Amino acid sequence: MYESILKEIVGLTYIQIGRYEKGKSNPSSNVLQKLASALDTITDFLMSGDTEQMQAQISIIELLKQFKKTEQIEEIDKSIIKEFSNAHISKNKIQQLAG
Repeated sequence: MYESILKEIVGLTYIQIGRYEKGKSNPSSNVLQKLASALDTITDFLMSGDTEQMQAQISIIELLKQFKKTEQIEEIDKSIIKEFSNAHISKNKIQQLAG
């Protein structure tokens, strides 16, 4: 299933995909980016398989996407978001100091 998707989106042959899977060949950075996009993951995960690191980076990416969306809202709403974010950061700092 993934092979046909990868062939269509990334332009890889079944043979090349097999080489990557068996560790006989490594994709170029361009192909690695396309693979990550097609598989809805990040290049670091494809290279290392580190799911913990992947989850952390995905969380950061999701936050960045949310902040990007705030560019389209009114200033008063942006102000509320900033206040909430600062309050949450302050709460975490206090908890760390107390713990």
